Amino acid sequence: MLENTGGAGWQVSPSPAPSTEKHHPCLDNSPNMTEKTGGEAGEVVHDYGGLECYVTGSRRSGRAIILVSDYYGFRAPKLRQIADKVADSGYYVVVPDLLYGDPYTDDPARPFWVWIMAHSPDEAAEKTKPLIAALKKEGMSSVGIGGYCWGEVKRPIEILGGERDTITPPLVVHQFEHALDQNNRVDHFVKIFPKAPHAFACRYNASDPFAVKTAEEARADMVQWFDGYLKQPGEFQLQ
Repeated sequence: MLENTGGAGWQVSPSPAPSTEKHHPCLDNSPNMTEKTGGEAGEVVHDYGGLECYVTGSRRSGRAIILVSDYYGFRAPKLRQIADKVADSGYYVVVPDLLYGDPYTDDPARPFWVWIMAHSPDEAAEKTKPLIAALKKEGMSSVGIGGYCWGEVKRPIEILGGERDTITPPLVVHQFEHALDQNNRVDHFVKIFPKAPHAFACRYNASDPFAVKTAEEARADMVQWFDGYLKQPGEFQLQ
């Protein structure tokens, strides 16, 4: 997913809020917040465009990627590990806390449908504008946005779905792909990963070789997509 011109010209479309009557796949395999992933290469900056952020990689790259967390927030160890690996591909990666220190925690005293009412996707998009402006001020020539349970349709977009995702099943993904096919102005790439469930790219089982391989393939696809736009000059440069 790509953002240009330093503005937040993207729209967020989160997964539907889980029902209060049954378990929802969005909440499957919640992250182990104490998981050891081999250490973090980056650091936490407490005020980056008004947001607390995990940052990793070199500012000298001139190309930034904002990675937006899922409901469980920017402190998730696997998410930060993904950020570090993306940074290794030549990007300055920023993982903002768009939940303002209030991630979903599986606390039965505060069910999801109550928690989500305090976290508007539109508000999150607004919070990202000063961050993009700060990156532009620091000399970033291009800024990409990748996320989990987030999307946009005004810029080139890559959609990586799971065959066993019951929230956005392949049929729905292909319907979205068909709609994008009708719009020649929006470049896009769609891929369905066999046997992959919802959240397979960021909340995978590290002890399952197939899950790890699938998540790594998704990360590689994301980096390749960004390489195609952020590492070339032209219309997607920040002005």
